[in-house]
Amino acid sequence: MKSNLTFHIYSSTKNIPVEWDTVASHNLFLSKDYLTVLDKAAPINMKCYFIGIFKNQDLVGVSLAQYINLTEVNSLGERDHCFKTLLKNFIFKRLISNVLIIGNNMLTGQNCFQFSSKISPSEGITQLNQAAIALKSQLKKENKKIHLTVFKDFLLANASLFDQPTFNSYYRFNTQPNMIFEIKSSWHTINDYIGDLTKKYRDQYKRAQKKSDGITKRKLSLTEIEHYHQRIYQLYHHVARNAPFNTFYLSENHFETFKSQLKEQFLFYGYFLEEELIGFNTLIKNHEDFDTYFLGYDESFQKEKMLYLNMLYDMIGYSIKKKFKRIIFARTALEIKSSVGATPVEMFGLIKHENYFLNLLMAKSFAYFEPKTIWQQRKPFK
Repeated sequence: MKSNLTFHIYSSTKNIPVEWDTVASHNLFLSKDYLTVLDKAAPINMKCYFIGIFKNQDLVGVSLAQYINLTEVNSLGERDHCFKTLLKNFIFKRLISNVLIIGNNMLTGQNCFQFSSKISPSEGITQLNQAAIALKSQLKKENKKIHLTVFKDFLLANASLFDQPTFNSYYRFNTQPNMIFEIKSSWHTINDYIGDLTKKYRDQYKRAQKKSDGITKRKLSLTEIEHYHQRIYQLYHHVARNAPFNTFYLSENHFETFKSQLKEQFLFYGYFLEEELIGFNTLIKNHEDFDTYFLGYDESFQKEKMLYLNMLYDMIGYSIKKKFKRIIFARTALEIKSSVGATPVEMFGLIKHENYFLNLLMAKSFAYFEPKTIWQQRKPFK
């Protein structure tokens, strides 16, 4: 029996159906406003595509795909220049440089798709796989032969969606967990949160606050973000290039575009010492969640002022005040995030190499390239 489901791939948000936001209503990161940010200010080595799934003529599912060319970035960071790192980069650029991601490589969490009640999730996943096949064929005609296909970031509860023959050739992988901070209903101010900490972590909070003496924090407008444009990118790039693994660098107009497009749903906080911008962080309002986004800081002030830790506390205080339910702290810096109360939520993805023989080695090669993270989960509450 022929399926009455079809899909369409759009290369610009200007062409997506008018009812797109109705289907995407539960997730800002699939809304037209957010996707337009990617349209206007995606990383230079990334091209975004927007997938609509239709039942007969009705839009019943939306998703995002990203083509990434890893030859245009130093994927393994700039901290290490040993032979092993150079070898990894060599392999990256020749065997796995062209990547197609179904989902969003710029965020952590399940932001891959949204389906209406008129379609089952398993039906939607099947259509996304067909869209990925079509997109790889389209890219091949543009001389962009895909090496790796990745379905990114799903909750373990959704693992059964991929228990179908078409995904048998994919390797299911787990990376670093998503650090999520649950805001208790009994917290109304930051003092309520502090009161629930053990003495050790109350002392940590007090020490961080004392270290931040002299620093002023303020929310920046679009005009101010534009004014500090060069300094902002310098601070961001310092943090990004020292990360153990990168698949992209933000474009220089990214934050301005974000603020212009999402307005008060995108918050940009600058940290100043004697009027010098020494750090910043960003937050995105996604219904009842706050998603942390990119940040930057001057390393010469980071340790002395405990800048990063103070940023985490500031995010918590603001989220409590505004009565949000959760903060999505994402990956990286797992231990320090757990020290303020975030807990790990395991995510999984699926990956496949287009070369049959290389795909057989996916489990071993993934372990080779995935940065090892050893950390201890902290439990700061009474």
